[in-house]
Amino acid sequence: MSTDVTHSFTLPLDDPTAVELAVTGGKGSSLARLAAAGLPVPGGFHVTTDAYRSAVAGPPQQAILAAARDVDPDRPETHEAAAARIAEVFAALEVPEPLADAVRAGYASLRAAGGSPDGAAGGSTAGSAHAVEPAVAVRSSATAEDLPGMSFAGQQDSFLNIRGEGALLRAVRDCWASLWTARAIAYRARRGIPADEVTLAVVVQRLVDADAAGVLFTVDPMTGSRDRVLINAAWGLGEAVVGGRVTPDTFYVARVGGAVERAVSTKEVRTVRTADGTRDEPVSAALRDRPSLTDEQAVRLATLGVRIEELYGVAMDVEWAVHDGTPAVLQARPVTGAAGRS
Repeated sequence: MSTDVTHSFTLPLDDPTAVELAVTGGKGSSLARLAAAGLPVPGGFHVTTDAYRSAVAGPPQQAILAAARDVDPDRPETHEAAAARIAEVFAALEVPEPLADAVRAGYASLRAAGGSPDGAAGGSTAGSAHAVEPAVAVRSSATAEDLPGMSFAGQQDSFLNIRGEGALLRAVRDCWASLWTARAIAYRARRGIPADEVTLAVVVQRLVDADAAGVLFTVDPMTGSRDRVLINAAWGLGEAVVGGRVTPDTFYVARVGGAVERAVSTKEVRTVRTADGTRDEPVSAALRDRPSLTDEQAVRLATLGVRIEELYGVAMDVEWAVHDGTPAVLQARPVTGAAGRS
């Protein structure tokens, strides 16, 4: 396998080239920038836009563009029809072997690195089939997402708690396919983004087995005030928070002095890991009405948020997780709308 080919298909998370939007997409570019700045980002690698272009080159791309040409921005039925046709393309898509080898090599580098923020110790554990198969999060990163003035968050898919080379390759392919959901097709069509200019990268990172997770804003999204950092938090992985399936706790942390004001919610569900993915489960009575963060953890997260804002020079929306008291930054994007411009 050529080293040059491998390098074009995958990159280390903090590789200097990875900050380029055209190479790693919006999410990947942001994570590369955060990792290079020394922020606590889980280890991983990028599957680049070159990999996507290689995978769909030829008849698959021709079929995708043919379906996209029939899209009318004002006719939802055309979005659904195009998405169905394109889904069939990806269902039949075989990942080219040089590309698959590059992804396997990236995954092997995580395996070789040992210990991870998912709570599993490095090295092998007797009797555990998953001991040497790191659990990873596989996240889509489109070239038209996480940009100022755009709000593509959630348009493409992410997959959590993926283990093993075969499952990882399927998740990468499913991320590529999610570039062409009806929702994503409609959003781009209404904004005049040509179908032949859109590509997708994928970010593969060690999964943080979060005790608590959520989002923070370095500006109040409603008022535009920058006096305090706003943190939404709940138990478990962050998917229940970002998906709106739980009412999170809210913490306001003053930028000056670090005073914490909190409003604790009754948190009915949390997202947790399973043997082969994730699921939502009821929160125990003992935890349901307890704060999901200590004040000290909230202050530490707010400090990270301000560091990220200083790095970017704009108000930021940050997804985070805490495991064993240690915070990790999962992604960050500029706040959109009036609050982000204040």
